[in-house]
Formats: sequence, structure tokens, C-alpha cells
Amino acid sequence: MTTTTLAVLVPLLPFLGAAAGLFLGRTAPGFVRPLAVLPTFAALALAAIVAVRQGGDAAVDSATELTPTGSVPVELALHIDGFAALVAVLVAFVATCVQIYSTGYLRDDPRYPSYAALVSLFTSAMLLVVYSGDLIVLLVGWEVMGICSYFLVGHYWETSEARAASMKAFLVTKLGDVPFLIGLFALATDAGSFRITKVLGTVASGELHHPTLIALLLLAGVAGKSAQFPLHTWLPDAMAGPTPVSALIHAATMVAAGVYFVARLLPVFEASSAAMVVLAVMAAVTMAGSGLAALAQDDIKRVLAYSTIGQLGYMTGALAVGDRGAAVFHLLSHGAFKALLFLAAGVIIHASGTNSLAAMSRMGNLRARVPDAFWTMTVALLALAAIPPFSGFFSKESVLGAAEHAATEHTSHIPGAAGWIVLVAGLLAALLTAAYATRLWLLAFHGKGVEAPDHGRQPVAMNAVLWVLAVPSLALGGLAYRVLPDWFDGRDLTPTLTTSVLGTGVALVGGIVTYGAWRHTTALAARTPLGAVAAHPEGDAGLVEAEAIASHAPAYGDVASAPDPADPGRLLLGPLHRHAATGFHLDAVYGALFVRPVLAAASLVRFLDREVVDTYVRGAGTLPRLLGAAVRRAQTGNLQTYVSALLAGTVVLTVAVLLVATGA
Repeated sequence: MTTTTLAVLVPLLPFLGAAAGLFLGRTAPGFVRPLAVLPTFAALALAAIVAVRQGGDAAVDSATELTPTGSVPVELALHIDGFAALVAVLVAFVATCVQIYSTGYLRDDPRYPSYAALVSLFTSAMLLVVYSGDLIVLLVGWEVMGICSYFLVGHYWETSEARAASMKAFLVTKLGDVPFLIGLFALATDAGSFRITKVLGTVASGELHHPTLIALLLLAGVAGKSAQFPLHTWLPDAMAGPTPVSALIHAATMVAAGVYFVARLLPVFEASSAAMVVLAVMAAVTMAGSGLAALAQDDIKRVLAYSTIGQLGYMTGALAVGDRGAAVFHLLSHGAFKALLFLAAGVIIHASGTNSLAAMSRMGNLRARVPDAFWTMTVALLALAAIPPFSGFFSKESVLGAAEHAATEHTSHIPGAAGWIVLVAGLLAALLTAAYATRLWLLAFHGKGVEAPDHGRQPVAMNAVLWVLAVPSLALGGLAYRVLPDWFDGRDLTPTLTTSVLGTGVALVGGIVTYGAWRHTTALAARTPLGAVAAHPEGDAGLVEAEAIASHAPAYGDVASAPDPADPGRLLLGPLHRHAATGFHLDAVYGALFVRPVLAAASLVRFLDREVVDTYVRGAGTLPRLLGAAVRRAQTGNLQTYVSALLAGTVVLTVAVLLVATGA
């Protein structure tokens, strides 16, 4: 087969698996798991073949007109360069791991067939975004991912938290998609085509007429999809969905789409210095704010959610300084260790027996009970904290090195201010990342909270996937920075000495200070009457996610408990902890600025409709109704009455005629 044919099959196979899974889920349940795993695994194999054949050489382009539009044509096009080839492998790899893991995690879930089909459809949509060479076809995959995330985040629709989270994810991302769509049309109008190659050719020739406006419109959609400030608030709430879904969304789909889109169309953004500065500021605020918020969260999945937001900030920061190689390198590295973090968290939740015990302050004696999760999550947290030689070190240093280069070596299309903004924010984020990663590790595996009942050993499929993902989390960075330049425009990804020392130094400081704070708070807690940890009784906890649907019990129970005196985050953040724990009240700000005015306007419209418009409508019908009633009274059906009325009318008319004649 040709490379083009293989590339077409990569997104097509998961799509066919999703369709077959939906049709056969109820009639032939024995086929559900093979239909979930095998098409995605086949797509992984084909994506790997496509990547090997592409080999970092010239992009593979193929197109056929999809439909005549009368103006700008829409084409079914492929554009597979080195970036696309590698990102497709990441997407298929993580999706395959998630599908295998889910066979154990959701083995007792009665809605598993629809879940597995939606995961396959989600994977197909992301692969379509990755390989697409036409912006409208890319938009189709972009929007299909949005609706898939709505259904998957709301998988446990019996709970109010899941329903609210799915609606919030859908609405916030759609808020960004409206200007994004306008930006796509404006870009195609200037370029005369939706083809990515033609758009980039237009930019290269300097014929893009409105670069700043187009770039800012597109950035709105990117901020929504990739959960960047200020449209990031949906991602922490999306933790109400099943944990494997969180791994898929955070590691390889949905949030990765926005970063990948900017990387693919980076020259469009580089055409506007203002857009690059905006992108740098957005990345900086995202990195710093998410790091502080993660340090204050108690739920382990929300810590990881804010971590994803911050790591995406690193990627957008690399794009802001014009280095898409560093951005996609970190995207690949992050995909491996973030999938591992979420799936290991799923093992912890599964072993704890209640999803409420995802609260780290309540975890106890988990290290001995989930050794696979302990060791693999330790690897992933070291990669997250960018400690050498783990993969996160190499990819994060490539971002910091690109920022340093942009700050010190001024170029015509990258403002020096963007470089300094990203560099300073990146170092601050490295400090915070190491701090909250250390805190998570200490509280989750060395805490002295409530020990949940032992639910037995986890399914083999779940633990096996953890070790598979641990391999790239440990070794990908050291291997990739030597090999990937061939796929990444020949850009050197070797860590630089200055940023390596600074980045690793601040990470070590963050980890050591957090450990010291934990030792201090633990010793202090041991001397207090409250003991090491205060927690709710076991009866307040919700059920484990895999059991929640069967019992119709909340999957996200009330996890609020008395403040944990052994939490180092409270000591490190001080008065800032209360604000960071709520995401700096951004939801409340949105509620005051947007939600309440909209609800007030809706109430006003409802009042006007009921009390004003309906009043006029009712009034317009009153007069005909009265006339009808009067006429109806005259229609008695009595013949004598009709004759009497006729004679009376005749007499009246006769008298009137005589009077008129006499007067004349």
C-alpha cells in the first residue's frame, strides 16, 4: 500500500470500530472489547509505518475536491510532515493503552459498550485533525472531539457533578470555537484556500492581509481547546468523568489539538508580533497560575488536571518564541508521562474503594497495596518535575532553551519580550511543578489518612499498561532529542547548559522545600489532638467509579474534610492557599461578568414575553371573542324569535323611511 492509503486507514479504522461497537454493543456484547482494542491497535501499527516511511523527509501531500463551493473549495486533503507522523503515533499509542486499561477498569460498567465506542470515535477525530491538510476537514475532527468529550465527561450522568462538568466543558470550548471559526474563514479568504500548504504559501509571500486579527481569533479557539488562560476552567471539573477518559483527554487528544494546530500554522502567528506577545503572556499566566492552583488541590485528579494546564503552557510558550520543534517534543514527552499519571491514579482510586479517597489527605498505606502504581507513578512524577534523565527533563529544557535563545538572540519575527516572559514564567513553573509533584507523592503514598478496605489486586490489564507507559516516560527524552531533529525541521533539541542548570536547580529546590515543609507539618500534626489527618467517616464516601453506575450512587462524593494539618501546600502557600484552591475564583468572576447578566437578561425577556407581549396578544383576541359571544346569543334556533325579530326590524325600517320622507 502507498503511504497515502495507509494514512487514510489510520483514522478510518477507529471510526469503523466505533460504529461497529455502537451497533453490536447490545446484540453481541462479546465483540465489544475486541472492537475497542483491535482497531485502535491496528491504527497504531499503521501510524508507525507511516512515520517510518515519512522519516522526517518532505511532507506527504494528497488532495481531492470534496465538494464545490462556488468560492473557496473544500478538499479532502492529507498533509503529513514529521510533526504529524509522530503526533499520530502518540495519539494511537495512548488510545490503545486507554482502551486496554478500560477493559479492566470498567469491566462491571453496563455502559461500557457506548464508552468504548466513544473513545474510538474520539481517537479517530484526533487522528483526522493530525493528518488533515484542509482546515475545514480539520474543523470536523475538532468539533467531533468536542461532542465526544461532552458524552465521556458526563459518562456518570446520574451525578450532578458529571452533568455540570460535561456541560461546562462543552460551553467553554464552544465559546472559543466561535471566534476560531471566524478566524478560519478570514484566513481562507485572504489565502483563497483552506489547504494548509496554500495558506502557508500565502504567509511566506507576505500576502496575508490581516495577520493580527486572524491570529487572535484563532487563539481564542486554541485557548478553549487546550485549556489555556482564560478558558481553562473546564478542565479541572472534567475530572468527574472516568479516569481513563481523563488520561486520553490530557495526554493525546482534545487539549493537544490546540497546541498542534498552532504548531502546524505557526507562520500565521509569527506574521504578527502582537499575536506572539499575547501568546507568550497567555502561556506565562497559565504556567504560573496552574502551578499555584495545583499546589492547593486535595483531589489527586485535580492536581493532575492543573498540571496538564501548566504543561500545555510550556508548549504554547515554546510556540510563542517560534520553536514548534520544542513544543511538539514536549507534547510527545508529556503525553507519555501524563497518561501514566492518570492511569496510575485510576489504580489508586480503584484500590481505595471509594472515589472520595482520591482526596490525598485521606489516603493511607497505599504504597504497599499498589506497588505497581507506586513505582510507575514515581517515574512519571520525576518526568513531570523534569529531573534528569527522565523524559520530561529533555523536553522541558528544550522549551527553556528556546525561550533563552529568543530572549538573547533577537529575531525579526519573535519579540525579545516574548522570550523573557516565557523564560521567567517557565523557571517559576519548574519550581512549582516540582513542589506539587513532591507533595502529591508524599501525600498519596506516605500519608497517614483513612485506610480504605482492601479491594484485592488490580486487573492485569491495568497494571501492565502502567509499565508499558513507564518505558517512554523514562527513556523517550534521552533517545528522542538525538533522533527527532530529522522530523522537526532539523532543529537542535540538545539541552543547553544555562537552562539545564537553572531548570534542574529550581526543581530540586521546589522538591526539597516541599519535603521539608511536609516533615515539619507531619511533626506538628503528631503533637496535635487531631492526629495526623482529620477525615470524614467512611459512610460519607462515594462509590468507586466502576461501581457507581451499577448502584446509581455518586461517583464524586463530598470530599470536603477538616484541613489536613500535614499538608505542606498550606504551609507553603499561606494566605494564598484559600484562593489557589478555588482556581483564584475565576469561575466566580465569570459568573458575575457573564452568567448572571445572561440569566438576568433571560429573566427580563421572559417577563416581557409573558407580561407585555402576551398581554397584547390576549387583548387582540378579547374583542373578537366578545363580538362572537354577542352574535352567538342571537343564534337561538327558535323560529318564533327569528320571525319576531324580522317583524320588529321591518317596523323599524318602515318608521325610519316614513320619517325621512316626511322630513323631505
